[in-house]
Amino acid sequence: MRFLPLLFLFLVLCLFSVWHYVPGVRNRVEDWSGGGSFQTLEVRYSAESIMELHRQELLSDETHVFLQPSLKFVPYLLMDVKYARTHDRTGEGVILWGLVDGEMVLNTSTWEKTHGFTDCIASNASRQEFKVINALALRGGALDREGLSKHLNVENSILDALVESCRKKSLIVQTGNTYRLHLQNPKLSVLPETKLEHWLVTKPTRKAVRMKKRYRPVQIENVAQAAFGNEFAIRKTTEIFLPIYSIVVQNPDGTQMTSYWNALNGKRLAAPPYEIE
Repeated sequence: MRFLPLLFLFLVLCLFSVWHYVPGVRNRVEDWSGGGSFQTLEVRYSAESIMELHRQELLSDETHVFLQPSLKFVPYLLMDVKYARTHDRTGEGVILWGLVDGEMVLNTSTWEKTHGFTDCIASNASRQEFKVINALALRGGALDREGLSKHLNVENSILDALVESCRKKSLIVQTGNTYRLHLQNPKLSVLPETKLEHWLVTKPTRKAVRMKKRYRPVQIENVAQAAFGNEFAIRKTTEIFLPIYSIVVQNPDGTQMTSYWNALNGKRLAAPPYEIE
């Protein structure tokens, strides 16, 4: 009997950990109980309007038919930030960063994104390594050794260590005397601010299909702080969602083709590896 209090304490700690660190479980409990809500960008296009507008693109002929579309919600981290815009001016704004694809949204109207931060998260790029990455990004993705040394203004031994560290992590490659970012069409030289032109609304949790996060918020915060330097600060973070439609076309042979569409701007998304929580 004397072990019962310890067992009870152990169970309480386990439940606390599951509730706070396994959001899929929390979401299912909230859905089952009918309680809870979450913040999402507002749906501005219906699935029907997208299907009608892109009918010729999606339906090759009358033997192809639409199945019932579904609405899903993709997780993003909204960060309230401040940064040094110039040497005598501070910028303040928000950043919207994907918790599935690991990239920053530059503009919510076009849904233009960065390209390359996913690799930096995967390799756990440090603030020092980002000095090399940012230098190359500012120069169109490539620099010779002399140009990189001049830009960083560091001793040769330090430069060699940084370059070798980035190379081992497959963030850069060396061709002769030139270093370049190991990415196709990198887009990393950006201001730390998203042009957010749409409203946030609150949606009940019940029956809302939310997608599984691939990255933890702390990973996004870490890569942002490493990328944007010492003057960059995150004041507040909020998890929000982007509504997307899954539109399915049934082919005449019985197979199905699924495409994903941004319900905010009505544009097609690249087929993402989204999973339901």
